[in-house]
Amino acid sequence: MWAYILKRLLLMIPTLLGVLLVTFVVIQFVPGGPVEQMVAQLQGRSTGGEGAAAAGAAYRGRQGVDAKQIEEIKALYGFDKPAHERFWRMLVSFARFDLGRSFFHHKDVWELVKEKLPVSISLGLWTFFLTYLISVPLGIAKAVRAGSRFDTVTSILVLVGYAIPGFVLGVLLLVLFGGGSFLAWFPLRGLTSPNWEELSLWGKVVDYLWHIALPVTASVLGSFAVVTMLTKNAFLEEIRKQYVLTARAKGLEERRVLWKHVFRNALIPIVTGFPAAFIGAFFTGSLLIETLFSLDGLGLLSYESVIRRDYPVVLGTLYLFTLIGLVTKLISDLCYVWVDPRVKFD
Repeated sequence: MWAYILKRLLLMIPTLLGVLLVTFVVIQFVPGGPVEQMVAQLQGRSTGGEGAAAAGAAYRGRQGVDAKQIEEIKALYGFDKPAHERFWRMLVSFARFDLGRSFFHHKDVWELVKEKLPVSISLGLWTFFLTYLISVPLGIAKAVRAGSRFDTVTSILVLVGYAIPGFVLGVLLLVLFGGGSFLAWFPLRGLTSPNWEELSLWGKVVDYLWHIALPVTASVLGSFAVVTMLTKNAFLEEIRKQYVLTARAKGLEERRVLWKHVFRNALIPIVTGFPAAFIGAFFTGSLLIETLFSLDGLGLLSYESVIRRDYPVVLGTLYLFTLIGLVTKLISDLCYVWVDPRVKFD
């Protein structure tokens, strides 16, 4: 196993380099970069909103900005160096886990990620735990009652929930319960109230749950179908195997057969995906949900960074999330051995 782990760790290096190289090359050909945006600002043209693309389309050479200023702007953003040298410097910085400094926020990328993490963690962890706590028992119940009315009705409900986009459900929840056209039971924006610091501990908990209720509902509903149906199909496959028939023929109780014999084997595909889902919950940012409920998280940061061509944030977060994804994938594969010792990597 150690040889397998070492090989996987070594394979992460070219994978990570390939992802960064492709993204870096694409960036070189995207119009409306930070230099063009700064030039547009000096010429009195707006680069906000429709922003970077408009700036790139409008930029036609220097147009009144002298060559010295152009060179100073390029030096400010590091574009006075050739592309290969900038790429190499970026790799050296990333090797030291220095993700760079944002062009527009004027903060280190690490600081920006840490600032946005609470929102993404709140959405991600609640979505993760609610999905597994509801979907796994529901999937088991559906497998045991396969073909019954309960199975049919719950399948329809979870598939309808899966078919409704999260942002559409979010709009509906705001209209119905967020002070839209009907009830004003929940707040429209933010994770906490303005006077949150003045509240007691219990008051802070209640206020936080009050604010997070609608965003989490909009995020979690579409996640039920995948885990529920995966659990149901895994249990059905195990229930139909010969060893289950043998256990029943020996007179074992159905509950004992289900929980002692079927449960462990059926959970293999679910447990092995658990690490990726858990780690992903910390770094998952939903742009539409965050925008809809005015939550300043990683989804909104990523979108703004791409629109404003904030390359250090784009590449820094890409490096961080790709590295986390690769390590998590390795942990998920190792979980196969932990759950089922019969699995051999050789």
